[in-house]
Amino acid sequence: MSDAVWKRDEVQSPCVKICVMHPEARLCTGCLRSIEEITGWSRMSDDQRRAVMDELPSRESLLKKRRGGRAARLSR
Repeated sequence: MSDAVWKRDEVQSPCVKICVMHPEARLCTGCLRSIEEITGWSRMSDDQRRAVMDELPSRESLLKKRRGGRAARLSR
């Protein structure tokens, strides 16, 4: 019996099962995808999935911006 049926050659989801949407960036804090990308993932082509995967590292900084602190107090 071969396991070839169970081996898939597709771009796998970056989901890490931490599904919390950032209210300002509107990205999942776990995988950095938007709601549209998450819900459409199963319908995307491999090229579309690769494009999303290539963009994810650049999104990480969007979630690490500080919202307050000293600079925010001084700007008031």
